[in-house]
Amino acid sequence: MALREEAEAAAKAEKEAGGEKKAVKEKKPRKSRKKEPVIVRIKLFWGVFNQSLKRVALYEYSQKKQAQKKADELGQGGKSPHFVQKVKEEIKEKGE
Repeated sequence: MALREEAEAAAKAEKEAGGEKKAVKEKKPRKSRKKEPVIVRIKLFWGVFNQSLKRVALYEYSQKKQAQKKADELGQGGKSPHFVQKVKEEIKEKGE
């Protein structure tokens, strides 16, 4: 029993001595990895399409009359009819 008590006392003394040697590291706050939101600008146009849904021409939103005129020209003479539809497209700024 005496040897056991001595061994336990020695182990306890080592733990206390070892605990003093270790320095406690301070945790640094983590940097945020969150992505910044990307701002996407969309502009509205008038598109002239054929029956296959292929865009034939694109006009500014204020030029609806010209777009309709182009669709009528392309549909004349027994050809497949064309139609005008709104189209949203991303616009890229010069700074990017």
